[in-house]
Amino acid sequence: MKPQTKKKIDNLLISVKLRRTDQRRIILDILMKAQKPQTADEILMVLSSNSMNRVTVYRILESMVAAGIVHKAFLHKRAEYYELANHCSESQCHPHFTCTSCGSTHCLTEMLLPQAKGHYKGFIIKRQQVRFEGLCPECS
Repeated sequence: MKPQTKKKIDNLLISVKLRRTDQRRIILDILMKAQKPQTADEILMVLSSNSMNRVTVYRILESMVAAGIVHKAFLHKRAEYYELANHCSESQCHPHFTCTSCGSTHCLTEMLLPQAKGHYKGFIIKRQQVRFEGLCPECS
């Protein structure tokens, strides 16, 4: 890991009062380099087989979700996808697009969508997440 990346990660962990452990640094580095949301299994595949187990990865991800620096982008086929929360606000996540042909997922960080009102027919909306499905440019 490059020194400037480590410093950026350490500053992020300090800002949310999480301990700066090598394991947290490694997972944040993976999420920073990822071009799309990652499952815990995808993160584990990037790690060497002896560095962390599945339970440790889930615990670290959940601690970072609770701290607000990582969020669960969406649920697909019973798998939770995680990403850094830097492109989202507390009440709205950027949209995602999943190709129904190849299965690739893309972050649509430049797409702006209107925020839903806080109340709708008795529902209290606390967070808005939008996921589109269709064909990506390579498959269309």
